[in-house]
Amino acid sequence: MDTTPVRLTSLAHGGGCGCKLDPAVLRTLLADQPVAGPFERLLVGNETADDAAVWALDDGTCLIATTDFFTPMVDDPHDFGRIAATNAISDVYAMGGKPMLALAILGMPVGKIAPETVAEILKGGAATCAEAGIPIAGGHSIDTPEPIYGLAVIGSCDRAHLRRNADARAGDVAILTKPLGVGIYSAAIKREALDAAGHADFIATTTRLNKVGADLARDPEVHAITDITGFGLLGHGLELARGAGLTFVIAEGGLPLLPRAEALAQEGFVTGASHRNWASFGGQVSLPEGLPDWRRHILTDPQTSGGLLVTCTPARADAILAQCHAAGFAQAAVVGRFEAGPAAIRVEA
Repeated sequence: MDTTPVRLTSLAHGGGCGCKLDPAVLRTLLADQPVAGPFERLLVGNETADDAAVWALDDGTCLIATTDFFTPMVDDPHDFGRIAATNAISDVYAMGGKPMLALAILGMPVGKIAPETVAEILKGGAATCAEAGIPIAGGHSIDTPEPIYGLAVIGSCDRAHLRRNADARAGDVAILTKPLGVGIYSAAIKREALDAAGHADFIATTTRLNKVGADLARDPEVHAITDITGFGLLGHGLELARGAGLTFVIAEGGLPLLPRAEALAQEGFVTGASHRNWASFGGQVSLPEGLPDWRRHILTDPQTSGGLLVTCTPARADAILAQCHAAGFAQAAVVGRFEAGPAAIRVEA
């Protein structure tokens, strides 16, 4: 086997959550699929676009189950493992739960990647799981044309703390915990155009566990939570709007961004997923007149291991923000509100 080092990103057609299926294609594929069925204990299934499945146990505890995996968006194998694991565990936090254990999902192009490189990917994932306080208790591996890594994660929460993405209420404000721009940075990494400082910012945000979600869910004035991943702020915000039957109004000028996101977007560092996202759901989004395309791409930018989008009553917004900041999410900010109206998004300058 040729063990000459290769760039992991050169072996993948896309990277991170940017390689998710086109949201319009996904909706078509799922349109005729049966819902999970009348299982009394299934509290969250495939009837909404939620982050994980939830099953009620006898003692008032909920079991949370999710899976997530993707191709590399960075060349360092250890970082790839850390990012993929952080992203997969996030779905449990987004439901208001805490992770219990994980199973590894591994696909590697045998003969193209050295065993030592694969081992580093696994070590990166294990390091993140250790940080989350859970074991990797097993998994499954296959030979694939492109590198793939991720986790299936099991978590739990009290039923009272379960938070879905469909329960936003009219009048709620929306708080985003992490800055946007991960997909833009990923495009720059792919073309070797991101400097060391930018790369450090990228790794820092994509490997920060969304643990704060489990704490926020204990607040009764927090109504809905989701995490922002491959469909960008617009796509996942639209899922909240559809679930609640409300209009999500985004304050475009107040979005938290990675330091070089605007400059790189203006230079054309945009992913194919950003274009696909807009083509899929742009018809349900109202933009300010004259908004430049590069700013629109920030709204549709696919986030890998992105932040949580949290809705809460206006009276609790300052306290929720303070809680996020204290937990290490320094750029957490109010990014909009939900109001009565059609299930759509309106972006305000």
